[in-house]
Amino acid sequence: MAGTGEGKKEEADYKRLHNFPLIRHTDMPDEMRIETMELCVSACETFATNNESAAKMIKEHMDKKFGSSWHVVIGESFGFEVTHELKNLLYMFFGGSLAVCVWKCS
Repeated sequence: MAGTGEGKKEEADYKRLHNFPLIRHTDMPDEMRIETMELCVSACETFATNNESAAKMIKEHMDKKFGSSWHVVIGESFGFEVTHELKNLLYMFFGGSLAVCVWKCS
């Protein structure tokens, strides 16, 4: 029985440690980066079980705020190679293994 309680404690510690946004790569200006990061965290928390809805929320907000042609990918274990406008790319992790990639191309 002690093993199960200890396992749950370790899982809770892991989730707590990895429950912050970790920016892997970005070329956005600071103000845009902070706003986009907060939007991604909010969307991922709001739609924790539905990545498609979270991506749609982020895209719609970015299109309104910074003009059209934004793209968003949310998921685990994916790779990407994209062509994007300079100063319009953000690649981050949230919650440990959930990756979010946001970029603009026209």
